[in-house]
Amino acid sequence: MKKLYIFDHPLIQHKTAMMRKKETSVKDFRELVREVAMLMTFEATRDLPLESVEIETPICTATVNMLQGADVAIVPILRAGLGMVDGMLSLVPNAKVGHIGLYRDPDTHEPVEYYCKLPSDIDQRVIFVVDPMLATGGSAVAAIDFIKQRGGRNIVFMCIIAAPEGIRVLQEAHPDIDIFIAARDEYLNENAYIVPGLGDAGDRLYGTK
Repeated sequence: MKKLYIFDHPLIQHKTAMMRKKETSVKDFRELVREVAMLMTFEATRDLPLESVEIETPICTATVNMLQGADVAIVPILRAGLGMVDGMLSLVPNAKVGHIGLYRDPDTHEPVEYYCKLPSDIDQRVIFVVDPMLATGGSAVAAIDFIKQRGGRNIVFMCIIAAPEGIRVLQEAHPDIDIFIAARDEYLNENAYIVPGLGDAGDRLYGTK
């Protein structure tokens, strides 16, 4: 089983709490998702490989550590996952961005794929699959299944709020990936919504109902 990392940083906890408030506006919610994603990326990229490189500073020649050239891909699960992309790109601007479109069947709660477009060299990249919410785990499991079917192997999953049920499902289906979450909530209700949660992240990001 790979790493499950639950953030305890005060800034992440504060901004996540602000996202939960029902009176938070679409504009503020969108900015908070971007900011939390950026802060989470700082930790989630900790294991990217470094190499020693010789450079010239204005003073002298120096040996410094730089990224070894590990190529990164960010793959949001549409549509809510798009809200996390800009914050991540602010730290990893050279990352390629793929997209996976899934929707949850309202009766079965199972994910249905309607779109999948990934970088052609996905098998050579560190892949960050992102979605603000991990509820039943079905969408995350399906998205990672699709990526693996297309050759992706080095995969990390990032979300802001997760239910214990979703974490368990994802770990059982894909024990080879690291999982980073900002907050682990209490449970799923009878409608498969996270409690206390923050409602539908996609609706709150884009002002829809």
